[in-house]
Amino acid sequence: MVTEQEVEAVGRTLVDPQQPLQARFRALFTLRGLGGPEAIAWISRTFGDDSALLKHELAYCLGQMQDSRAIPVLVDVLRDTRQEPMVRHEAGEALGAIGNLEVLELLKQYSTDPVIEVAETCQLAVRRLEWLQQHSGEPVAQGPYLSVDPAPPAEERDVGRLREALLDEARPLFDRYRAMFALRDAGGEEAALALAEGEEGPQDRGKGPLGRLSGCICDMGQQSIPGHACAAAAPSSATRSATSWANCNAHEAAVPQLAAALARTAESPMVRHECAEALGAIARPACLAALRAHAADPERVVRESCEVALDMYEYETGPAFQYADGLEQLRPARP
Repeated sequence: MVTEQEVEAVGRTLVDPQQPLQARFRALFTLRGLGGPEAIAWISRTFGDDSALLKHELAYCLGQMQDSRAIPVLVDVLRDTRQEPMVRHEAGEALGAIGNLEVLELLKQYSTDPVIEVAETCQLAVRRLEWLQQHSGEPVAQGPYLSVDPAPPAEERDVGRLREALLDEARPLFDRYRAMFALRDAGGEEAALALAEGEEGPQDRGKGPLGRLSGCICDMGQQSIPGHACAAAAPSSATRSATSWANCNAHEAAVPQLAAALARTAESPMVRHECAEALGAIARPACLAALRAHAADPERVVRESCEVALDMYEYETGPAFQYADGLEQLRPARP
């Protein structure tokens, strides 16, 4: 049982800017796991922080909780043009993840937002809600990662055809995302390398990071996590739950592409941040070297992402049972 005092203590760690970022992330994912109105309230009040990375993850967690009580704060964040694009983008994605049709018209409105990351995200969220509406009453297949994704995985299972769909820029973005998540669920080296192609493919600068499918880098990391999915343990997008699965080493093949994208200073910080977190989840020695190389990056969101990813690396390679250990930190160790 969790007491109100314990929830409050975890919440106070989250909102305290004097706490190490790693501890605040672990507190956030603890609250996400606990759920309920008090957890939502603590997460919501943290949007006043000055870390875009942390606020991005706040929105992500609220979406993954799929609790309609989080809608008002997410709407406020989406509407707030003072918030960083990656924060507003994640608020739009979270509104789509919750799955409540009451936000459909609002998301349509922001589908033409002048900030391309926000516009593309809201376009995807609209398509997701419309897809749910069209399939109302039908059971939604639960993938191996237990995450709420911006698009349902495609029904196609052939990796070659999924790769073609992923790389086909003439296809609607929603369909390419469906291919992307199907590749993630397929697992294996061939699927990992297809996802890497999606990140490395033609980079039309008229499109945002979502349109270039750079979001698939998170899924490279998500597939690798041996004890849980990106949605619950490794922060973000793609994320950003809790079971074991096979092929946990599959994405080691993607490490060179992830490290190269992290090193590209001309790349979108949103993309580089996802690369860092994927590398932390894959947790191989080559990942450690790449993360340490950018631990002092001049771009704050990249620097902080590497800091969090190094903490994730330590967790993945250490003896700890779970990443979201906010409650454990409050309780005395057993003799």
